[in-house]
Amino acid sequence: MAEHSKQRTEADNSFLKVQTQSLARNRIISESDNIAQARDEKTARLRELRLQKEALDREALALAPAKPKARRKTVSA
Repeated sequence: MAEHSKQRTEADNSFLKVQTQSLARNRIISESDNIAQARDEKTARLRELRLQKEALDREALALAPAKPKARRKTVSA
């Protein structure tokens, strides 16, 4: 019976080790997914803000009066 108990203990320890590794791996993957999701959301938000700013800049440029081009002075020889 003592041998059976020793085998059972070794099996339990082995199972706990595998289970712990699996839980740690799942936690790391979950954290990585959360970081990636947050990064994607921030990128989308910043992209939207940039596009809005570019649209406002184009609109302001279209509404602004055109600047007359400066003429160059010609030098007579």
